[in-house]
This record gives sequence, structure tokens and C-alpha cells, in this order.
Amino acid sequence: MRAQHHAEKIHRGGQVKIWTREEIEARFDMERAVRMVEEGFIAYSRKKVQVPPIQNFRFDSVGGECCVKSAYVQGAETFAVKVSSGFYNNAELGLSSNSGLIVLFSARTGKPVALLQDEGWLTSVRTAIAGQLAARVLAPREVHGIGIIGTGLQARLQLEYLKTVTACRDVHVWEPVAQLHTRFAADMSVHGFNVRVHETAESVAADANLIVTATPSREALLRSAWVRDGTHITAVGADGPGKQELDPAIVGRAGVVVVDSIEQCSKYGEVSHALSAGLIQARQLIELGSVLAAGGRGRDDSNATQITIADLTGVAVQDAQIADSVVSEVS
Repeated sequence: MRAQHHAEKIHRGGQVKIWTREEIEARFDMERAVRMVEEGFIAYSRKKVQVPPIQNFRFDSVGGECCVKSAYVQGAETFAVKVSSGFYNNAELGLSSNSGLIVLFSARTGKPVALLQDEGWLTSVRTAIAGQLAARVLAPREVHGIGIIGTGLQARLQLEYLKTVTACRDVHVWEPVAQLHTRFAADMSVHGFNVRVHETAESVAADANLIVTATPSREALLRSAWVRDGTHITAVGADGPGKQELDPAIVGRAGVVVVDSIEQCSKYGEVSHALSAGLIQARQLIELGSVLAAGGRGRDDSNATQITIADLTGVAVQDAQIADSVVSEVS
């Protein structure tokens, strides 16, 4: 009866519930969010999600970008529209780089029912959850070093969300903007990590067999010659046209290439560069939702030299699911 009453309240509409970031964080349940984002990936790969084309804006003069994403999961009470921006010169103004909001609408009446003024926080978290899910099925059983390329909020969240995947706490970090290293090392040490700052991405790759790249780069930062056999890489920075963090030859070397969306990653992201160079074929790509649905590992644990790649460009179903995890009744 409680769930039915909640559904009727949603569809009836009326006054839109406005959630502040503080309310969202207070309500947020990580385990529930992870479960619902995982279910969203599976539904997406089973073609049970409507995801219209993404709208992208660029503001090159101020180092800014913005995207509009939307999704509806078959059978859900609501559908979501998300606006997310990244303005990477904001630090000079004393502002955070990321911002945004999510609006939920009734899937029965079309009435807006919730406005989540999360300031981009939910987008950052759902991306970190995707990284956690990818590492769960692709990372080596024995992680001896975690490599992080980047030191922003996403790099921090990716590292925090790896805690449930591996017992490794030895972290090797490199950031294109050198002065940001020290703060990252100090902050993540508080979370129980042993952080070593490196002067190059090459030396990070030499000491890590689980690497996360989380920058807004538009050129390759990690070269194939630097990546050791047996390494897993989760690439999350190339989430729009023109972006790139990996040498396409790394993707070409990989024994397993997992993507959040075959359609999306074929257009942009790390996979698109490897496809354009003829280093891989589209038939080699596996969606994360398909791997998760199988309930097992996406990596051949008997092959110690296998390189695995997760190319995560961000799919709107993640936004719909994480927003729903906050506002819907706890089941």
C-alpha cells in the first residue's frame, strides 16, 4: 500500500519537490545507489531503456562544457532529464568545476515531480559507481598498485569507491597540473590510502596494475608502451566529442574492451579513437550491462598478461537510476 500511495502521489503531480544538495547527500544510500545503477546498466543492455541523443555545448573561451541527458527505464514511475556542466577554469574564481541538476517527471502524466539541485554531485557519484562496477568485473584479483591520472573530484571519488573492490591501498598519482598533487595526496591519505606522487604518467603505469584516468584531456596522457601486461584501465574522462586520455594502441592491445554503451562509445570516448584507427572492430565491444547481467567476471583470471579496458562515457540511465534511488520510497 505504501508503494502504491507513493506512485499515486508521483503521478498526481502538484507542487514539485525541490531537493537541495544537502538533503540529497543526507538521504543518499551508497549500497542502494550502486544496486540501482547496476540494474540500470543491465536494463540498458537489454534494450529496456529509452535514451534520446545527448545535447552537448562547448564554451572554449572559458574552458567550459555542458551536456543534457535524459532517460526512461521501462516500467519506472518517472523519467529523468539531467543538465551537467564542467567549467575547468572555475578554480581561478574560487568556484567548483562541476554543476548541474536533475528533473524527474511522471511517466504517466508528464508532470514534473522532483527537482534535484545536486550541483553536479550525483553525476560525479554515478560515474564513480560505474567505475566501481567495472573494476569489480575487470580488475585483477591481486591489485598491487592503484594508478590515478587526475586529482579532481572524480579522481577522488573513483578511488574512494574502489575500496569495496580491492584491499589495495597503495596509490600512485599523476596530474597534468603539478601543483594539485600535494593536496590530493594529503586528502586521500585521510581516507586510508598510501599515496605516492609521480612526476609522469609513465611512472604511475610502471607501479600500478589498476589504473583510472579521470581528466578532461583532449590528447592521450597514457601511452601503450608504458602499460604493463595484466593491467586493467578504467577511462572516465573522455565523456564527450574530442576528448581523449588513452593512446588508441592500448585499446588495441586489450583482450577485453568493455563499454557503458556501444553506440555512444563508438562515436566518442577512447574506443572511438581505436575504431577510427582500425585497431579494433565494433564486434569486440561488450557492454558493461551485459557483463553484469551474466553475474560473473569479464576478465580471464587464468591469463596473467591480459589487458582489460572499461570505457565509460556516461549513460543517462545512470542519472535516472541514481536520482530515483534518492527520491523513491525505500523498498
